[in-house]
Amino acid sequence: MSGSGNDFIIIDNREAVVDENDLPFFIQQVCRRKMSVGADGLILVESSSKADFKWRFFNSDGSKAEMCGNGARCVTRFAVVNGIAGSNLSFETETGIIHGRVEGDRAKVKMPDPSELRLDYSIALKEGPIELNSVNTGVPHVVIIRTDVDKMQDVIPIGREIRYHKTFAPGGTNVNFVSVIKSGRLAIRTYERGVEDETLACGTGCIAAALVAACKLNWSSPVILRTRSTEMLTIYFADNAGVFSDIYLEGDARMIYTGSLHPDAWKR
Repeated sequence: MSGSGNDFIIIDNREAVVDENDLPFFIQQVCRRKMSVGADGLILVESSSKADFKWRFFNSDGSKAEMCGNGARCVTRFAVVNGIAGSNLSFETETGIIHGRVEGDRAKVKMPDPSELRLDYSIALKEGPIELNSVNTGVPHVVIIRTDVDKMQDVIPIGREIRYHKTFAPGGTNVNFVSVIKSGRLAIRTYERGVEDETLACGTGCIAAALVAACKLNWSSPVILRTRSTEMLTIYFADNAGVFSDIYLEGDARMIYTGSLHPDAWKR
């Protein structure tokens, strides 16, 4: 599936079809582009006693992630299409129960409340200090405001240096570069931790950017983000004097194909 350019392998694992032995290796192999299916991440859909289903989300390097906004939207539509849940549903994650709704090929999910919002501080990079903002929207994000992100040539090197910076040790951070298109609308590019590259979209990164824009530019809900794929993601939120709640992420969730994995897909 693809959520605004973020692509995921989603497996119905309610009957434990995936071998747990060396699971990170399996994920790394099947997420390889050109050599296997290829994806930014992998999602296992499993049974839950608390919600319609439970998910386990993994980055393409095999590491676990607590949350992924575009993955959440994709798994929501996956569940509806496959009869696992109705169009209004809930699923269990490491950050709590997520609620979602599907209408056609669009999915809207209620995301965890943000934490650790920090504005206007700097860190030292090889080329000198850089001004940034940060917030945890289920996973940690840095947000940097630039004049025109479409013209940036250094998203990956700067993003990687900040991702591994001692300020964000030991877990590291995702890094987003944003620029204003017009009031209420941003362009965004993201270096994703766990993928270790620029991705075409990042849902939790878009939420982080929208909340920083609300603080620094005095924008109100909703805020629309144009992702690197050119798809639009809409962020809704309640803002009580800089305390944010009722965060919703809405956008497309495309079913690309279904199939069976041959053992060659994860062959060493």
